[in-house]
Amino acid sequence: MRRFVLTLGALITVAAGLPAAAAASAQSSLSNALTQGMQNAGGAGGAYVVDLNTGKPLFSWVAGTGRLPASVEKLYTTSTALLRFGPNATLTTRVLAAGSIDAHHGFHGILWLKGGGDPTFGSAGFDRSFYGTGATIGQLADNLIRDTGIRSIRGRIVGDDTYFDALRGTPATGYGPDITDVEGLLSALAYDRGFATSDGTVGQPRPALYATQQFVGALRARGVTIPSSTAVYTGRAPQHATQLAALRSPRMATLIQLTNTPSDNYFAEMLLKGLGAKFGGKTGTLQDSMNGTIAQGNCHGKTGTLHDVANLVGYCHARDGHSLAFAFLINSISSPDYVHSVEANQMAVALASYNG
Repeated sequence: MRRFVLTLGALITVAAGLPAAAAASAQSSLSNALTQGMQNAGGAGGAYVVDLNTGKPLFSWVAGTGRLPASVEKLYTTSTALLRFGPNATLTTRVLAAGSIDAHHGFHGILWLKGGGDPTFGSAGFDRSFYGTGATIGQLADNLIRDTGIRSIRGRIVGDDTYFDALRGTPATGYGPDITDVEGLLSALAYDRGFATSDGTVGQPRPALYATQQFVGALRARGVTIPSSTAVYTGRAPQHATQLAALRSPRMATLIQLTNTPSDNYFAEMLLKGLGAKFGGKTGTLQDSMNGTIAQGNCHGKTGTLHDVANLVGYCHARDGHSLAFAFLINSISSPDYVHSVEANQMAVALASYNG
């Protein structure tokens, strides 16, 4: 009996060790397979595998060395967009106005087409071909007519893309337009990715103006009378403008899918700009300055304050696309707060408006 008990105890001990031994063997096999793979791949590589259930690292190969991420970097952008915006958030293109509608359904005044960074905004055919979904300019025109009853427009129609900055490309091209890599022109108001042709071979140098011209065409196609002499240009809508109509993009979860699945560079860059426009750049001593002006988002600086000193130094992205460095050093004053307001809301605005 004693020998039986000892033997049973030994069996229990061995059995208890089987899962650990099996796990070690499995990890060893995985490590060997991945090591062979890294050796076969050649080049300068790194790898890291972790079990998310246990937090245990399963494989590491020169994991601490920085590597070029290529398009896996999109995961940083899309996961941040999912967390910050939320899966059900949308990006909105709006029609704003300053004017009135008469008894004959005629609008008199200024309309603004205000971009919200929707990468799908464009024609029905383009969206259907490229994405299978999207927010079309025809839908926005329909919404405006349905919501207001407008049948004619007398005044001006202005495209507003100031929700983003004026940089059309990425740091790789010095922020200049780059259809090849970015796959579109980065603008808060772009029609068919800023392309001039449906096959995406020609970029519009002024995507907001082009989008506004297309909006005018969509309204005319629906019977809205707009004289050929109507002024169409770009500019910032004032804060007091009234919203007449709006069009929402697909859900953020859908936009992220359209980014990751085909590895769409344009969508990724537009989402990144959208994150910056909504959540970034607005901290410090200037966070309450320049709001609602062309300088907001385009001018960044550092203040300096003493009892008789109000300084502001920084840079602005001007309307003409140039970067302007500036230094305003004002001494021997009685009200630093007032002078800072002049520097930020008058002088910086002048810099951002510069169109040399």
